[in-house]
Amino acid sequence: MDATKTTEYARALLSSRGGKAEAEAARRMQEATKAGKPDEAEDWRRIRLAISEMRGPRQG
Repeated sequence: MDATKTTEYARALLSSRGGKAEAEAARRMQEATKAGKPDEAEDWRRIRLAISEMRGPRQG
């Protein structure tokens, strides 16, 4: 998946799932890994990273 698509997926997931978006991407990454789909798992890892960057630093 190219960077533009990754960003689009991340924005859509963040918009629809809000604070749960990053966890959703992590869950999908794990599912893809367990299913033996490393390319899909990598896509979800990148989406999760993009969501994290969009959210910015966490306040403790």
